[in-house]
Amino acid sequence: MRRLLGPGLIALAMLAILIGLGTWQIYRLHWKEGILAQIARAEAAPPVPLHGDPTPFTKVAVTGRLRADLSASYGDDVRDMPAGPVMGSFLIQPLERPGHPPLLVDLGWVPQHPPAPIAQPPGETTIVGFVHQGEKPGFFAAGDDPAARAFYTLDPQKIGASLGLPHVAPFILVAMGPAPPQRWPDPARHLPRPPNNHLNYAITWYSLAITLVVMFVIRARKALRE
Repeated sequence: MRRLLGPGLIALAMLAILIGLGTWQIYRLHWKEGILAQIARAEAAPPVPLHGDPTPFTKVAVTGRLRADLSASYGDDVRDMPAGPVMGSFLIQPLERPGHPPLLVDLGWVPQHPPAPIAQPPGETTIVGFVHQGEKPGFFAAGDDPAARAFYTLDPQKIGASLGLPHVAPFILVAMGPAPPQRWPDPARHLPRPPNNHLNYAITWYSLAITLVVMFVIRARKALRE
């Protein structure tokens, strides 16, 4: 029995860790399900007027005048087209609003070399979309090219400065809606949803805990027979 004391204590500590990790993933699962339910409710609800300090992913409607002459691009994205894969990016333009700083709008995906000019709404237009907070470049983020107005990080101040707009809203509006008749800019269809793999993680940790118990029992039986 003494030979099992040390391995037993080690196995007990490992078992507590594995069960704790599995239980933590269950808590994370419920937390993530609440977030996804909140996003689904926001997506189904009508947009609200944009106020001064919106929370991220709020679905809003904003009226103003787009400045097509101050366009920028964001990211690289390949889309399947009838002629084959086509490289493109997301078109960003400032929306001028009376009494408010310009709001940068991600209007949607456009091909790198569009076969026809991008259609622009004349005069004032109302855009429905969700609020995307500004980002800071990550360690592996591609470098921005302000001179070419090509960006890989959604930093409103940096993008605005490249367009000659020193003061812009501290967030970006990502346009939502169906595919337009002219096919682009192709806006987002849905609010973004974070992945929810916590149940799989919980099952993995609990399975390892069960495996540990089985292995210890087998070893203990063998030790007691000797």
